[in-house]
Amino acid sequence: MFTCRHAPVALAPEILDELATHYGEPHRAYHDVAHIGEVLHWYDVVTDEIGWREPLDIYHAILFHDVIYDPKAPSGQNESRSAELARKHGLSERCADLIMMTAKHGKLSPGDVDQDAALFLDSDTAILGASRLEFDAYNAAIANEYSHLSPDVYRAGRRAFLEGMLARPRLFLSDFFHARLDAAARANITRSLS
Repeated sequence: MFTCRHAPVALAPEILDELATHYGEPHRAYHDVAHIGEVLHWYDVVTDEIGWREPLDIYHAILFHDVIYDPKAPSGQNESRSAELARKHGLSERCADLIMMTAKHGKLSPGDVDQDAALFLDSDTAILGASRLEFDAYNAAIANEYSHLSPDVYRAGRRAFLEGMLARPRLFLSDFFHARLDAAARANITRSLS
C-alpha cells in the first residue's frame, strides 16, 4: 500500500494498519493513500538523483504528515495531531518538526529550511506542477474535501491560497523542484484562477 523502492525501514504491521485506516477515511478525497504514494514516488526520485541527509526521518514524515486530517479542524491542528501520533510511535522529534512544517506551505522561503526539509515540503506540493489532468483532479478533490463550506467561501479561500502561491518568487523551496516544476505549477495555477 505504501510502496517505496528506497524505504529505509519496514514499519510494524500494526502501524501500517493504523496508517491505512486513517488514510482510508471516507472524507478524504485528496489527502489519502494515493497522495502518500505520490510523495513516496518523489522520495524515490530524490534518493536516486541527489539523496537525502536524513532518509529515515523524511520517510517517516511522509507516512505520518497527513495521518490526521479533518478539513474542518482549525489551522495547524491536523499537523500537530499527526506529529503527536508520530511521537507516540517513537519517531524522532525531527520527524515531528517536519510534519509541523507542512502547516506553513506557502509561507516559508528557501532560507527558512534546510535542504531535506525543502525537498520534503516540495515533494508534498509537487502536485502543483503535475500534468494538467492530474492538477485538475487534485483541484476537484480539494473542493470535495471542503464541500462543508459554502461555494463562495470555498472559492474565496482557495483563490487567496493560489494567488498567494503565484505571487511568491519561488513556488518550490529547493532548486531541485524549482527547476523541474515551477513553470508547470505557475501555468496550472494561472489556468485555475482564470
